[in-house]
Order: sequence, then C-alpha cells, then structure tokens
Amino acid sequence: MKFNKLILATSLLLSGAFAMNAQEEVTEYAYKTNWYIQGQFGGQETLGETSFGKLLSPTAQIAAGVNFNPYIGMRLAVNAWGSKASETINALSHNETYRWKWNYVSGNIDVTFNLTNILGGYKPNRLVDVDLFAGIGANVGWNNKEAQAQNQKYQQTFGAVSGGNPLQAYLWDGTKTRFMGNFGADIWFNCSEHVAVGLELNANMLNDKYNSKKADNIDWYFNGMVGVRYTFGKKYTKTTRIIEPACPPCEETIVEKIVEKIVEVPVVVEQPEVKQKEPLRRDIFFTISNTVIANSEKYKVDEIANYLKEHPGSVVYVTGYADKGTGTKAINLRLSKQRAQAVYNALVNEYGIAKDRIHVASMDDSMEQPYATPAENRVAICIAEEK
Repeated sequence: MKFNKLILATSLLLSGAFAMNAQEEVTEYAYKTNWYIQGQFGGQETLGETSFGKLLSPTAQIAAGVNFNPYIGMRLAVNAWGSKASETINALSHNETYRWKWNYVSGNIDVTFNLTNILGGYKPNRLVDVDLFAGIGANVGWNNKEAQAQNQKYQQTFGAVSGGNPLQAYLWDGTKTRFMGNFGADIWFNCSEHVAVGLELNANMLNDKYNSKKADNIDWYFNGMVGVRYTFGKKYTKTTRIIEPACPPCEETIVEKIVEKIVEVPVVVEQPEVKQKEPLRRDIFFTISNTVIANSEKYKVDEIANYLKEHPGSVVYVTGYADKGTGTKAINLRLSKQRAQAVYNALVNEYGIAKDRIHVASMDDSMEQPYATPAENRVAICIAEEK
C-alpha cells in the first residue's frame, strides 16, 4: 500500500512540472497616438521649358504631425526658399534665353498613410517605414524683381516684333498668395525609438500664374529633401501574458473493487455513472493586426476537431472579435471576420470537418467585448456542443 501511494505522489509531481514547463509567455504591443517634429533640407526643380537641372534651387522644410493609429496621421508642413523659371525667344535672328527667380513660403496640411503597416501589419520595431501623403495649402510668393528686369531686357531686344507685349503674360509684382495642392512619399530609417532619418519626394501644383508665364496649364515644382524626425513619448505599450495550456481530456478510469466472496452473499458490481456530454469552449487568441493562428494556439483547434469527431451529432460556433481600442471600425470588422474564417479554414482543410457543422460569425467594435483587457479581445471564441 505504501509503495502504491509513493508511485501516485511521484506521478502528480511530474505532471505538475510538465504543466509548468508547457506555459508560454506572449508579449503584445498596443499602438499609442504620438506626436513628432521634423526638419529637412534639399533641392527644388521647377517645371519649365528647359533641360533638367537648370531650374534647380535650394529648399527647406519644417513639419509637425501626429499619428492617430498605425495607419493614418496628419501633419502641418512649412516649405520655403526660392523657385525659378525660364523663357527662350527666337526672333530677328536672335536666340535669347531669359531666366529669373523669386522667393516663396508655403504651408500645407497633409493626411499621411503608413504604407508599411497597411500592407504588412503593425510591428513596433521595424527598421524602415514608408509613408504616402497628400494635402492642400497656400503658397505666398514675393521678390519677383528678376522677372521684371528680364522683361525690360526683352523689350529692348525684341520690342519691335513683340508689339509691346511683355515677355511674361502673367508678370506679377509685390506679394501674391495662391492655393496649392501637393502629394508625395517619404521613407524613414528608425535609428531609435525617438529618432529617424529619411528622404522625402513631393510634387506641388499651383495655377498658371505662379511663374509669370502663360502656358495654359498647371505650374509644378518638385522637392527632394533629406532630414531628421523626432517622436515624442512612447509609440506603444507592451503587455505580457501567460498562455495556460488546456488540460487534455481526462480518461474516465473505472476502479474495480476486490470483494471477498462470502458464502451466500452476492458480489455487487458498481456501474459507472453516465455523464451528460458537456459543451467544449476554446478561445483562440491572435496578436495585434494578425489573422494567422499562432503555433501556440493550434492545439486548441486540434481539441475542437477531436470533439467534433468523437461526437458526430455536434456542431461548433466560431465568433471572431477585434480590439476596439486599436484601429478603425472598418479595420476591426475585417480582422474579426478573418480570425473566425481562419479557424473555419483550419477545421475544414486540415481536419476534414464538414462545412455545415461549422457556424461562423464576427462582431464589430460597437458590440460588447468579451474580455476586459484589449489584448484578449483579439480572439476567436469557439463553442462546440450537441445540436
């Protein structure tokens, strides 16, 4: 008897040790709204009737912005320095090229899109981020004296054939403010959590009067700049949770009693208690912005499949959820649908479960969340039960 008790105690200790080793620690990241500033310097090429590079001038930009979530943000950018233009005249056996420059400052409000996170999902420790942006603003131009001087020179040379018409049909003076639109892309290399260096290319469009010439089309200038960005505060919060493995189904053990025979006393054999089949629930967790079942969660799908095979009259209800504290309503609805579909695909394709035994549903972020913590609401809840 003592020997049997020793064996039982040893088995319990070993099973407890194995259970502790089977625990898995998972780290999850939740995005935080963050603000940044950046400074950039480079060159500007004004689109004109001459070869590339002859209308090149320096440019500089400062900007401040906010990233609302991993995908969308907004920034205010101020760009300034100078623009150039040119005009070539062929008349009276003369070929003259006139060039002039002026100063400007522009302010834009841009909407930004993190292309890397949109296509590849949010990852907090990426080395490279690629952004697209587009916006509107105003351009203030002044100091157009060179254009006026070039016009006087033109009149002296070609006045007889020009009929008194100016070189620039839209010649302007003083200070002019014009509406403008812009779009572009930048690439940032993250040196640390707060500092990044990068390259930006943008295109800017104004009305036909910006460069003083009449061309009956939009005037363009293009900027290429390098710079530094500094982000304030934390970009994300990190949480760690322990995934407890589900206890494998315990096999019912029938213990036979050894009863000594007594004359004229019948042997009573105890009948095992018939237990009612209970529903099986498994919660399959996903990481942020992810719809692929992690290796650490696949054993739960295996348990659901085994239950369905052992109980031919049972069905499973799979409901997908997303954390409403991260992302937009449309993104969360898509994630919840794809998480439920991932479980459905695994049961059908990997375990051969009939499609009509799997009922799939998804909840948008306006519905009540099943868990109190955001990380646990990135889940597909599966309940298998008899019809």
